[in-house]
Amino acid sequence: WVRRARRMNSGFPNLPEELSRERNQMDKVSVLQQQILTLTEEVKSQKELVKLLHKALEAAQQEKRVSSMYLAATQDKDRLELVRHKVRQIADLTSRLEALEREKKELEQTLTLRDSHIQELKEHVQLLMEKNHAKQEVIMALTEQMARELSDPLQEANTITTETLYKQQEEIVHLKDDIDAYKTQNQFLNSEIHQVTRLWTRVAENEKALLMKCACLQARNCQMESKYLTVLRKLQEAVPGLPSSHAELVRNLIQEALEWDVKEEAEEALFFELTSALCPCSEYDEYGFMTVPDYEVEDWKLLAKIQALEIKSNNLRSQEVVEKPLRDRWNSVGELSPSAELKALIRSGIPVEHRQRVWRWMVSRHCRRLPDHYQRLLHQSRSTEHPACRQIELDLPRTLTNNKHFTSPTSQLIPKLRRVLVAFSWHNPAIGYCQGLNRLAAVALLVLEDEESAFWCLVHIVENLMPADYYSDTLITSQVDQRVFKDFLSEKLPRLMAHFEQYRIDVSLITFNWFLVAFVDSLVSDILLRVWDAFLYEGTKVIFRYALAIFKYNEEEILRIHDSVEIYQYLRFFTRMIVDGRKLMNIAFNDLNPFPMKLLRNRRSMHREELEAEMCQLEQIKAAYVKERAEQGP
Repeated sequence: WVRRARRMNSGFPNLPEELSRERNQMDKVSVLQQQILTLTEEVKSQKELVKLLHKALEAAQQEKRVSSMYLAATQDKDRLELVRHKVRQIADLTSRLEALEREKKELEQTLTLRDSHIQELKEHVQLLMEKNHAKQEVIMALTEQMARELSDPLQEANTITTETLYKQQEEIVHLKDDIDAYKTQNQFLNSEIHQVTRLWTRVAENEKALLMKCACLQARNCQMESKYLTVLRKLQEAVPGLPSSHAELVRNLIQEALEWDVKEEAEEALFFELTSALCPCSEYDEYGFMTVPDYEVEDWKLLAKIQALEIKSNNLRSQEVVEKPLRDRWNSVGELSPSAELKALIRSGIPVEHRQRVWRWMVSRHCRRLPDHYQRLLHQSRSTEHPACRQIELDLPRTLTNNKHFTSPTSQLIPKLRRVLVAFSWHNPAIGYCQGLNRLAAVALLVLEDEESAFWCLVHIVENLMPADYYSDTLITSQVDQRVFKDFLSEKLPRLMAHFEQYRIDVSLITFNWFLVAFVDSLVSDILLRVWDAFLYEGTKVIFRYALAIFKYNEEEILRIHDSVEIYQYLRFFTRMIVDGRKLMNIAFNDLNPFPMKLLRNRRSMHREELEAEMCQLEQIKAAYVKERAEQGP
């Protein structure tokens, strides 16, 4: 019995290594199988995305053909028939959306059942693993005990009897049988878990595909509604020339279209919950700006609704294709350092979650913060009232009237804005306060939140980014930039500039405020903040690029207007109608190249000399006039 036990013990210590080797090989095979399944599912999802894009392209071509039919129709009756056909298509899309929502509910219930089943299987596997681990510990303890007892033959002969060895061998055999049984059971459970995981992955992919499909359908629905409203707006303009019955029908259709939001609010609540992960929609954006313009003129309410639908459709279409990859690229950015890659990323737009950090970094690169300097300025303002305080108080209620954080007198940002502007007035006595600084500081407050950071951002804009004397009493550099911009407009957009000269349009009446406040209150908030992202990194050249891009974006529309009053009316609000920020960015940074900074500096120097000479001549004329009046007497 002793010799037999020794022979068994000699091969027994290698048992844990064999078990470990088998387990590692099974784990590697399982990991490779999981990677193959993951890659296969990714290929399927990419194919589904390509199919969706093809369908969207086909739908766009169909819409183009329908629009061509509408424009080709010569009679109002034919056009009204096309409008009714669009209404029927909208109703059909609505029913399809409802069917997809029901299918989504069923898939969610199935997914819930699968999740509960997976959880039960995981608990069962955990219990089996714990039992297996306990039995392995027992085997190891018995192995160590046998090794100790068999190491000394004399002690073994005295302490271990034949019966004890026989029992231990039987127990080892039983434990080996249990191990084999648990291995088989674990393999079976692993295959079950693998199948359940595949089902869960397939359901998740189907859910994602359905959400994307719903988003595409919603975007198409918004586009169709927008085109339908555009047709109604064209008919509204032609109402005076229509028969009374047709005019009444057009008015009823317009009234019904304006009331869609109220009727569809309850129906779209569920869909908004489902697609909130893809495109969150709200009356205000993350910084408190209104997402839908509030026009006071009654005739522009239909225009506001068209713009809202275009913004919503554009967000739905770009969220998954453009915004998500851009956000992933920003998430991979670690420590910030100037580079061509970072410049391209900033031009594409900084996501909301990264914008505050990047803005603080851009300001700190060029503006050295003095310790306690801001607090000393506030203490000085409390002890002595600055002469600009009265003008600041007048401008506070007129700051960002389209932002909910500044529309209420009790807002917490109003006192912060007041302190920032007064502190800057003491910090830079040469400027003090100039109208327009309130809007620059307000945007900095909305993004940076901390008022001291907003103060240094304002200092960086006025003293580093903008040329000297931009906000002086004479605004001489601001006037110089308007002349430089007219030169660039003549070079980059000669047809448009000739059109303006033909109808005696002075674009500086529109663009002067763009340059003074960097497009605040001119562009929709999403595009405005993208402009500011690049402006804080590259400087005033960005303002020239975007100003030219805005005119190029709307060039064809402006060229179709042949009345100076109508052109001025269109230029008053046409920047608020730009909803495709990606298109505007491509025009600004691609279509307008080359745009060297050296050329901008040379043009500024040339026009500044001319303007200073003109101002000197005006001063001489003024002095001669005053002297002449003094000699003539009262």
